[in-house]
Amino acid sequence: MLAIYKKELKTFFTTVTGWLFIAAHIALAGLYLLAINLLSGYGNVADTVSNILFLLLLTTPVLSMRILAEERKQKTDQLILTSPVSVSKIVGGKYLAMATVFTVPVLVMATFPLILTKFGSVAVMESYTAILVYYLFGLTCLAISLFVSSLTESQVIAAVLSFAVLFIGYMMSSICSLISSGGNLLTRILGAYDFMSRLEKMLGGTLDLKAVFYFLTLIVVFLFLTVQSIQKRRYHISVKTLQFGAYSTGMIAMVLVIAVFANMALSSLPDSYTKIDVTDEKLYSITDTTKNLVKNLNEDVTIYILANENTQDSTLAATLQRYEELSDHIKVVYKDPVVSPDFYKDYTDSITMNSLIVESEKRFKTINYSDIYEYTYDYTYYTQEVTGYDAEGLLTSAIAYVTGDDAPVIYQLTGHDEMSLSDTFVSGLKKSNADLSDLTLLTQDSVPEDADGVIVLAPAKDLGEDDADKLISYLEQGGKILMETAYVDYYAEDMPNLSRVLEWFGISIGDGLILEQDQDMMYQHPAYLLPEVSYDSLTNGVYGNSYDYIMMPYGQPIVVEEREDVDVTTLLSTSDSAYAKTGLKDNSDLTKGENDAQGPFTVGVKAEKEVGENTAQLILYSSEILFTDSANQYTMDNNLTLFTNAVSSMIGEEESVSVPVKSFETYYLTVPAASAIRLGVLFIGILPVGMLIIGIVIWIRRKRK
Repeated sequence: MLAIYKKELKTFFTTVTGWLFIAAHIALAGLYLLAINLLSGYGNVADTVSNILFLLLLTTPVLSMRILAEERKQKTDQLILTSPVSVSKIVGGKYLAMATVFTVPVLVMATFPLILTKFGSVAVMESYTAILVYYLFGLTCLAISLFVSSLTESQVIAAVLSFAVLFIGYMMSSICSLISSGGNLLTRILGAYDFMSRLEKMLGGTLDLKAVFYFLTLIVVFLFLTVQSIQKRRYHISVKTLQFGAYSTGMIAMVLVIAVFANMALSSLPDSYTKIDVTDEKLYSITDTTKNLVKNLNEDVTIYILANENTQDSTLAATLQRYEELSDHIKVVYKDPVVSPDFYKDYTDSITMNSLIVESEKRFKTINYSDIYEYTYDYTYYTQEVTGYDAEGLLTSAIAYVTGDDAPVIYQLTGHDEMSLSDTFVSGLKKSNADLSDLTLLTQDSVPEDADGVIVLAPAKDLGEDDADKLISYLEQGGKILMETAYVDYYAEDMPNLSRVLEWFGISIGDGLILEQDQDMMYQHPAYLLPEVSYDSLTNGVYGNSYDYIMMPYGQPIVVEEREDVDVTTLLSTSDSAYAKTGLKDNSDLTKGENDAQGPFTVGVKAEKEVGENTAQLILYSSEILFTDSANQYTMDNNLTLFTNAVSSMIGEEESVSVPVKSFETYYLTVPAASAIRLGVLFIGILPVGMLIIGIVIWIRRKRK
């Protein structure tokens, strides 16, 4: 086989064919790299790959058309067929030679993600998964084209037939849709030769081992068919005889059956074993939050989806399948509106296609399809873009709701110029299945009895004396408070009454604004803290993660007085090199003064105090911007997770059931125009033209000999 491989490889590189193939691939890949990644700034090479897949339908037949057809026409194949080399080695050598030529431009494409990382964040795993898809699909096309080349003596016919066969597989998904939108036996049979449905899964950010195995199976099957095609000419045997190693219809049928059943066996495995989510946001994975909730289910939950099973949203369907695989208590039922048009009326007055109804014996909850995806609207171009996917967040919240007790109530203190929660944080609270209500102590005698917790978000004005007494009375009954404090020295007034509430736990806010000096624990400015996260149930989902940052601008020291009746746990803290700068109202100098306290400082605590049979709780963070979108956007929703953990603690949940929206937003690069032009010239001009020149020079020198 090695001799055949060397011979064919030498042929490719002593003629223009191999060099032209490589040059064409590099040039077109470079063109789309320039247009999509360098000029438009998209940080995912998968966008480039998806646009050049069609190139393989044109180029692989050209590469393979002469490799068997021309030898058959020139009768030179008789020398090989009568040699002691086995046919499988002949086919293997020729195929590996073509695969080697194809590998060269793929290796060049493999440098694209590395180059783009110099200009910003790049979806590296998604990019390399897409390149792997391109490589697998190309190898498959070569195997199919090699088989077609073995059937004819004409190079032109071999190329045209190869393109036709590949094009049918490329378009099979659309062909099946035309035959039957709902699917039938014929479309299921034709689906065995469907390239695009498998390719799209991998290009969308999922390393699908089923798809990888499918393409590897096709390669093996078509190489086997090529061997059998050649064997038919090499051996003359009785049609009634089955001889292994010789041409046999029985063997062909056997191999095809084995391939079909092998793919069917793999397809029966749960997606959790065969699909790897390579997106940075883990868009297609189920989080530990959901797994822990579902693992503890002890009652049945049915998820109805209003769609035809064969035409539903594929991303949503994959998510639902993962839920069903997690527990025997979860069942997904498709309700086709065409077949059951009035099914939804038992639950709601109106609902859209692909919407969900989650039901248990206790209650039900509807999830509108329009809420599953988040959108942003560009008023400049009047376009709408999908920016987030919230199926898991909504489903997990709904399951917790339909299997849980009555919804808890969280009150938010108002009347003192407090910060307000953004829609992102309100949504996170509601995913914990808690209701949010305003609390105005000026007009109420006390904190309502149904309060599971009170949120106090950085009041800019002090509480009234009666307001403080009412909060303390609430704590004396085992109440729970989540509080942010404002930066008093600069932004707010002195707050003796709010301080009395903190003092009930032996806690106070120290003087000064914390300025971090450790570069690893700050973001661009010393006042933008990235504090160390300590292990606790309140930091679950943040602590220990590969990206465990919390953005905490304008923090102040939290001072804790040791008391026997109060248990205080540190949640967030600064480095030893941080210091608390005082007097910033009149002095913009940020250098450490003689009276400025030296760190480390505590900036987040959980304080618990036994009161009779109950436990009062205070969760305190000394930054008014901690629970805002402006801080949360830098931490991949870690700030939001910290908030929802606090809410879960107040309502008595051991773990938050709130799953943040998974972002669909594209990585964007900042590529200088000069750099884009230089790289474009390199990949579109210099490399391809250089390859062609080398090929032409070698070909001319060979012709002169």
